[in-house]
Amino acid sequence: MLYSTTTPAAKRAAFREQLRSGRLLQLPGAFNPLAARLVQDKGFDGVYVSGAVVAADLGLPDVGLTTLTEVATRAGQIARMTDLPTLVDADTGFGEAMSMARTVQALEDAGVAGLHVEDQVNPKRCGHLDGKQVVDDATALQRVRAAAAARRDENLLIMARTDIRAVAGLGAAIDRAKALVDAGADAIFPEAMADLAEFEAVASALDVPVLANMTEFGKSELFTARQLADAGVALVIYPVSLLRLAMGAAERGLDALRAEGSLASQVPAMQTRARLYELVDYAGYGAFDAGVYDFSLDDQHHG
Repeated sequence: MLYSTTTPAAKRAAFREQLRSGRLLQLPGAFNPLAARLVQDKGFDGVYVSGAVVAADLGLPDVGLTTLTEVATRAGQIARMTDLPTLVDADTGFGEAMSMARTVQALEDAGVAGLHVEDQVNPKRCGHLDGKQVVDDATALQRVRAAAAARRDENLLIMARTDIRAVAGLGAAIDRAKALVDAGADAIFPEAMADLAEFEAVASALDVPVLANMTEFGKSELFTARQLADAGVALVIYPVSLLRLAMGAAERGLDALRAEGSLASQVPAMQTRARLYELVDYAGYGAFDAGVYDFSLDDQHHG
């Protein structure tokens, strides 16, 4: 009932433990808190909060228009609704080094278990679009150092994302990843790898967990969890998948309503009221209410 009873600190410690297990962790993207509940209910390892999804949910493109307050608020709403660790996209830190430090502390206060910061120029672009630009080594390392120095909980995972593969090739991506680890990154997110061999090359070159981004319509093929695990990947995110599924269904439903005059044909595809009530724990609220307000008005008036 209400929010998760697992503390943010406990979620962070558990996330670190999971990463040490050597098992591939799957983190579907949640576009709202209810979706996070569903991710947990289906037995996944964690929840991902995508910057592109936060922007899209606001009707905006993923071009660096969202603010730290918007992302931290949404991440906090999602993180508090699940016992799972939440990993959030912190883009380029919403500014330079001092802003990066504030971003880390704001997201830490929001209750997330980890965040990733990237080396694109600000404002950034979607990682699977052409025309990306990355900052120089000094700036990229400064962002990570600022992020690592700002955290107060040592278990908060600071992940560094690099987009340099698309700009300068795989070798440059491995070199930068190594430098980012030396600067304090706990894990590496090599964006837009071309194939499994590239994921394997990055993972084998590093001693920290490596994340794979399995976003649809992107530069990477949609590899299976087994394929990624065999390549040495430690975490996989599916950032926009649930939003795409939900919006695809919503669009088909609206088309049916326009064409048919009712949604009767769409009801079999809908989540039932009973299932929704199960996810939001109506029964738990009812039991709580009955336990607290266990007196009658007559008792109150005559007591």
